[in-house]
Amino acid sequence: MWSLPAVPEIGLSRLVMSDGPIGVRGERWSSGDPSIALPSPTALAATWDVALVRRAGRLLAQEAARKGVHVLLAPTLNLHRSPLGGRHFECFSEDPYLTGEIGAAYVEGVQEGGVAATAKHFTANDSETERFTVDVRVGERALRELYLAPFERVARAGAWAVMAAYNQVNGTTMSEHRSLLRDVLKGEWGFDGVVVSDWTGARTTEATALGGLDIAMPGPRGPWGERLETAVREGRVPEKVIDEQVRRVLLLATRTGALEPPGHRGPPASGHVEPGSAVPGLGEPGPAAHHLG
Repeated sequence: MWSLPAVPEIGLSRLVMSDGPIGVRGERWSSGDPSIALPSPTALAATWDVALVRRAGRLLAQEAARKGVHVLLAPTLNLHRSPLGGRHFECFSEDPYLTGEIGAAYVEGVQEGGVAATAKHFTANDSETERFTVDVRVGERALRELYLAPFERVARAGAWAVMAAYNQVNGTTMSEHRSLLRDVLKGEWGFDGVVVSDWTGARTTEATALGGLDIAMPGPRGPWGERLETAVREGRVPEKVIDEQVRRVLLLATRTGALEPPGHRGPPASGHVEPGSAVPGLGEPGPAAHHLG
């Protein structure tokens, strides 16, 4: 439910994800595994204190390490656009500039501790009404200046992961949104991390793979696995798409210490890998790693 499986043959450990954003929930979800709780993101943003928020991010990275978590599913960069938004306590502000600046500090603090931060929910996920299916119709200027602006700031700050939202934007489900995931996020902004679905947010096989999704959660049952392998074998999804997904996942594992360097003995070292760097032991892009599914 919360992890990608290990592949011992290549030195890949389980890659564990956990909810935030005011703490690190971990995998156990019980009173026997308590977490430090920070003030709500709205309160943090009201300080306008990026240094303080960066310190909070470092604390969350320590909590993640204590709980064996590699990827924190936070921060939430959606906006306070309506008083009916039931998850506004997870969000920073109604202002895209403040949200972007505070969000970038949060991401930088978390990732300084070798834990991936996941900017969510990309994008225009600002309502609880029909949150799984709503189609948000928004013009280009409002999309750019409001809904995308905080994500652009955080992506350019070096976030290692972004979560695709449940909702549609202008008729296309975000987990399949090629123009926003591939063209804008990965292309225009140069985002080199992974795009993970919201949980059960990936509902199709070909459209999500072609649209720019890299990880479909949860697994192993879902629209990928054998269905995606069949789509590749039948030529409906190019093998190079799988190559890119695998490279991005392994880069995430390298950054968070879940992938052992070749010849390394002992626990893998965590830390940042510069964008564009080769993943240790993988060299240049090669054939699809079919064993990774």
